[in-house]
Amino acid sequence: QLGFKGPYQFVFLQECEYMNGLIYEMVRGLQELQLGFKGELTMSEVMEDLANCLFAEKLPMWWVKLGFASTRPLKSWRVNLQERCVQLDDWINDPLNIPKVVDISKLFNPQSFLTAIKQLCCQNQGLELDKLQVFTEVTKKEPKQVEAMSKDGAFCSGMWLEGARWDMTTNSLEDSRPKEMFVPMPVINCKAGTQTDKVDKNQYICPTYCVPIRRPYYVFPAQLRTKAPADKWVLAGVAMILDIGI
Repeated sequence: QLGFKGPYQFVFLQECEYMNGLIYEMVRGLQELQLGFKGELTMSEVMEDLANCLFAEKLPMWWVKLGFASTRPLKSWRVNLQERCVQLDDWINDPLNIPKVVDISKLFNPQSFLTAIKQLCCQNQGLELDKLQVFTEVTKKEPKQVEAMSKDGAFCSGMWLEGARWDMTTNSLEDSRPKEMFVPMPVINCKAGTQTDKVDKNQYICPTYCVPIRRPYYVFPAQLRTKAPADKWVLAGVAMILDIGI
């Protein structure tokens, strides 16, 4: 089914590879541990470490090394892992097309998906990859309301705003409400375009990170509309986070 391999298909295959590597190590380690508990294998230091981590609800070292950026405890991490598998399963059913809305928070390497958007633009318009950047256009839709794939990019979800909120009425950044730490963003259309040095005073260049601890898990700069000066959001440390851990 994957006779034609475009940029999105390479991302998809890479994601499957990462997932298979992680699950293989999890199954291997747990089966080995089970044999150790039964007395059929001598308990090694690695097996003891795995048992201790599971007991303390922490992620074992190899699961962290082979896994995705996450600040979740073990139970929540496992649920998140299953959700990631579901998205990959949906993609497996129709590998030549990406899902109508891709939850980039459920990817091991969200940067590679955004690069694929630029690569496709290169192929279609004959532009140079290093002169392109990803532009973001916030829609007013939730993932279930999207009926077709984006015509000029990809619809992405899974982004949360920290330090501000998104007003659906004015389609712009507004101050956070009390006790509201993270706010889910609507579907965002990510599309490629030629890099520009032009500064738009109605835009805030919002850094996007994989997890709340932010660095070193930087993903890309998103452009969000703002009525207030962009400096206000810079001072407030406003950013978008992919996996907030809930």
